[in-house]
Amino acid sequence: MTEGVWTPGTDVRSFLDVEALREWVEKQRWYASKSRHVAGIDLLESVVLSEGPTLLLALVQARFASGQHELYQLPLGLRPRGELVTQEPIAYTEDWVICDGLADPDHARELLRRIDAAESIAAGEGSLHFHRSDGMLTPLEDAPVRLVGVEQSNSSLVFGNALVLKVFRKLEAGINPELEMLSFLTARGFPNIPPLYGYYEYEGRSFSTTLGVVQEFLSDAVDGWKLALDEIASTPEQFLERLAGLGEVTADMHSVLASDAGDPAFSPEEPSNEALSLLTATIDEDIERIFLRLPDAEDVAPIAGRGQDVRERLAMRAQLGVGGRVIRTHGDYHLGQTLYSPRGWVIIDFEGEPARPLPERRQKRSPLRDVASMLRSFAYVVSAVELQRGRQAPADFEDRARDAFLTRYLERVDSTLLPTGGAALTNLLSIYELEKAIYELQYELDNRPDWLPIPVAGIRRLLDSV
Repeated sequence: MTEGVWTPGTDVRSFLDVEALREWVEKQRWYASKSRHVAGIDLLESVVLSEGPTLLLALVQARFASGQHELYQLPLGLRPRGELVTQEPIAYTEDWVICDGLADPDHARELLRRIDAAESIAAGEGSLHFHRSDGMLTPLEDAPVRLVGVEQSNSSLVFGNALVLKVFRKLEAGINPELEMLSFLTARGFPNIPPLYGYYEYEGRSFSTTLGVVQEFLSDAVDGWKLALDEIASTPEQFLERLAGLGEVTADMHSVLASDAGDPAFSPEEPSNEALSLLTATIDEDIERIFLRLPDAEDVAPIAGRGQDVRERLAMRAQLGVGGRVIRTHGDYHLGQTLYSPRGWVIIDFEGEPARPLPERRQKRSPLRDVASMLRSFAYVVSAVELQRGRQAPADFEDRARDAFLTRYLERVDSTLLPTGGAALTNLLSIYELEKAIYELQYELDNRPDWLPIPVAGIRRLLDSV
């Protein structure tokens, strides 16, 4: 590199400050293993996407002392030293200032321009492929660009309030469920998502992975969780009617996801008793482990010492088997994964639970797992009205919310996807609710003790149910 110009063939490793990069990665919100120190950074792949200013797309491996590793995508911006740089630098070299490329509007626009042009670029061990759909809005060269600041595991950029580009930071080999699900639902005209407009991916000799997706940005939409907090205490009847509509949209989503018997990745399948046995065994182990470490505190008193009762209730419910069919599901379904817009409810973020391995996130499951997750979200938001807004939800709101959502969902969903008979359906739904509540109990013990009463109440509800 000379005089601020990228010299083709220059070895990135010769100037990139790997130690500074390691320290920077550890500090980012999207860094997944916050409790572990990165022992080293290995540069696996690098591709120059633009020159003057230079945008370098790097795929790096974060190594840990245990021998494990994680793969990350780092779009890096390079500006000549002496040039005005408004972003916080990652590192300085003799000739360059290295920054997060996504914090620079010029670099962000370059990624979108490549997707719009549907280009392919050769890399050292593979290639980058950019794809656009026929319906993609052509990006404006001077469109304002802003980073969305609420995400934890990825980075999203909004272009002119028209498009949003989600850049996946932590990567795994294989197609990301977000791309897979959005492609499927967009192709079938499902109206309750921001449609997929494009994506980019890496194809290499040893692995391939999804790097990012472009969707329509809904500037007139409000986050479903925020809407719930605003309306439950002020206009609860209005929000209950909205939740009934969300039940319908959820049913439609599941019915569409089950609509193609010819696609092996999406075709509905008969559930196996082995899968239920594995699920209940995992929950059983979690119950035994977590209940042993419950504190001697009033917040957990309703379930303290009742671990065996919970396990017995779980075993009793599991005896009825599964029923229905398993399909691809949202995988991490709650009010925070929804938007409410003039067109009604819109569902977002189809990655599944980021902490779970990608093959697990692509598994087919009963649609009732999504339903159970949303029902648990109602329990959370009712409590959050007081914790975050200092107001009280109506005393019976959670029960009425569950009823409004479930009634419309069950009326509308493809009935062949569900267990036959009310008892079987209730039992399977309860198993998934218990799975979620046990996960919540673990999370709140570790992170938010003030929120412990929420999962405790959910577990007690399942203990007290017939």
